Amino acid sequence: MGSPRRRGLTAIAAVLAGVLAATAACGGGDDGDGGSGGTITLTVDTFGEFGYEELFKQYEASHPNIKINSRKVADLDTYKPRLQQWIGTGKGAGDVVALEEGLLPTYMQQRDKFLNLFDYGGAELEQNFLPWKWQMGLSPDGKQLMALGTDIGPLGMCYRKDLFEKAGLPTDRDEVTKLWPTWEEFFKVGQDFQRKVSGTKFLDGPQALLRVTVLQEAGKGPGYSYFDKSDNFVFDTNPAVKNAFDTVLKFQEAGLTANMQIFTPPWQTALKRDTFATVPCPAWMLGGLEEFSGDYGKGKWDVAGVPGGGGYWGGSWLAVPKQTKHPKEAAELAKFLTSPEGQLAAFKDKNTFPSSPKLYSDPAVTEAKSEYFNNAPIGKIFSEAASQVRPVYLGPKNEDVRQNVENVLVAVAEGKIKPDEAWSKAVEEARKAAR
Repeated sequence: MGSPRRRGLTAIAAVLAGVLAATAACGGGDDGDGGSGGTITLTVDTFGEFGYEELFKQYEASHPNIKINSRKVADLDTYKPRLQQWIGTGKGAGDVVALEEGLLPTYMQQRDKFLNLFDYGGAELEQNFLPWKWQMGLSPDGKQLMALGTDIGPLGMCYRKDLFEKAGLPTDRDEVTKLWPTWEEFFKVGQDFQRKVSGTKFLDGPQALLRVTVLQEAGKGPGYSYFDKSDNFVFDTNPAVKNAFDTVLKFQEAGLTANMQIFTPPWQTALKRDTFATVPCPAWMLGGLEEFSGDYGKGKWDVAGVPGGGGYWGGSWLAVPKQTKHPKEAAELAKFLTSPEGQLAAFKDKNTFPSSPKLYSDPAVTEAKSEYFNNAPIGKIFSEAASQVRPVYLGPKNEDVRQNVENVLVAVAEGKIKPDEAWSKAVEEARKAAR
């Protein structure tokens, strides 16, 4: 499905052309099948929405010997096992692969399987990224640049304006934000909503809510969640985790969520119905909502502030596996996609909020509005949220723990686990995943 934001890409085409010309000088096609004037195919593995479709076309136009094969899957939980197999077996991975924040620590422990981008001009790129985003792509000793940052995920709350009106709730985004300074107030609004609108749940499911609240609580507190910064398992002793879990459990027990997981087929289908009224929305979520809601959702969705005071969820990096046959060309493509200009184009296309501070004073970001989301001032909303981001350390087994704990919360809503047994079951499942 096409994105109406693509029209905005033309405004930065001239800047992109300059970057493309510079990278063209580096991607000479000396490797493999490109050495004799043939075409090199570079495969890029991503999940969700990165906003790269138009960038790929731009890159191919300026690199006649490069063809890009985009292997995009809808959701992270589908992507994760495939990437594990490819990296583990040493074959099958793309020339450039996306690493989500929860996956990055796992592959940092396997960094010998990835190129050191310092060997491909990476050192000169440090000023293109927020300091913490750059640091997280480095090996602990600082000698290997394993990954370059793409977006970060500052938070908002997406809501169905038409369903709020049906419930007799305020619909103006500033008024909606005032409804829920805390998650407790958000819960009360949800109860009120479901009393007045039958057949529609307030939230999409526990998955997004858990991720958001864990990161919020950990950011306010110790700066880590399921594992401390020495990778010790602290799920059951970290108050930030217990607070977040209790918050989500309350919604599940009260039946205020549709018990769905983001980007799965049921979730995608639900977006074309009135199944749920709110979704916790890091900036990148807007691209998915637009793609899967399509014409049905245009003008119905809007963006307000998130309860609990800012925060973030998600954000990714690009890395180049050593198994690539075209290391130089793959590194140049990764550098281009993560350049400030590339990040700006991706933001224009899919609202993936840039990790390059060079763009934070650019009117193309700060004054950005989304036609699809009722002309919401997404640049202002997410810029303000980004200023409050406190990065949270995630251990190598973070994603495994997260998935198990989310399954427990889903089972509560299904009646398979009693609410008063949910925490002990979550601790048990988290321990299994942490082994």
